[in-house]
Amino acid sequence: MYEVYKIYEVSDMRYYLAPMEGITGQIFRRVYDSCFPTMDKYFAPFVSPNKNGKLSPREQRELEPDNNQGLYVVPQILTNSSTDFIRTARVLQSMGYQEVNLNLGCPSGTVVSKKRGAGFLAYPDQVDQCLHEIFSALDMRISVKTRLGMEKPEEFEHLLEIYNQYPINELIIHPRVRTDYYRNKPHMESFRLAVRTSPNPLCYNGDIFCGEDLRRIKEEFPGLEAVMLGRGIIANPGLLCQDVRGVMAKELLREFHDRLYEEYCREFLASSGQKVVLFKMKEIWCYLLYAFENGEKAGKKIKKAQRTEDYEAAVSFIFHECPLISGGGFRGTP
Repeated sequence: MYEVYKIYEVSDMRYYLAPMEGITGQIFRRVYDSCFPTMDKYFAPFVSPNKNGKLSPREQRELEPDNNQGLYVVPQILTNSSTDFIRTARVLQSMGYQEVNLNLGCPSGTVVSKKRGAGFLAYPDQVDQCLHEIFSALDMRISVKTRLGMEKPEEFEHLLEIYNQYPINELIIHPRVRTDYYRNKPHMESFRLAVRTSPNPLCYNGDIFCGEDLRRIKEEFPGLEAVMLGRGIIANPGLLCQDVRGVMAKELLREFHDRLYEEYCREFLASSGQKVVLFKMKEIWCYLLYAFENGEKAGKKIKKAQRTEDYEAAVSFIFHECPLISGGGFRGTP
């Protein structure tokens, strides 16, 4: 056995799972939690308020407390309407949730075109009004996940002045602008500005792909209370429990994969067929292949699989023939 260091135990920092649409749903959250160190918070992929003020059947299932037992789950709401946010937050509060998150970070074109997510940041006065109405109406914890602006990091200075006016439970900052999408390097100077001037608790999100990235953030911001992990934790689920070489145990990764696959089969195979199960697993492998030597080449068999038996054979080949990479993990978007 390798000597193990557990980042989550030797630091007072808190760790959060980022909301990733189609990936970090209730099945993923439960399976991850059963195999790896428990995240301090699991942020659920966003809810989009509708005209009737109710959760869709899919959203209801995703956020049903019975499907999230033992986990601290934070529902995320995607809207530019304080009325819709307040109404949805109250529905979630009635389900037992005491914290909700406002999504001001999603860079998707379909979201931005509706002036939601990062698209709302182009209208700071409306953001201010929206926050004023939300905080005036609700008696629950409200966190905000934000980018720096639409096009230029300099937009963040004014946005931060707005955020600083409100008792935000946590300000989660992804220090990129919308036009960066997930490319380019995070604009760390903007995050440093928040560290210097924000009265609210901060959480850093962006390009944490390996243990070295975690240590760098901790060293540069010793007072930082939390980080949010997204692509990095999907590519390397054992990021918080690696051995001294920066490698998770392959047996643990295989157990995680098999449990996740089993749960997706149980949930979707009878009702929706093999195609949905394989689509779900292939999304995970888009990231997970980064953990393996020659993963991209070996992963072609997974991508081509049209039947569960072909998929299972391809997965067995990777786990038997491809070593895990020392210090490996997601390598970012060019």
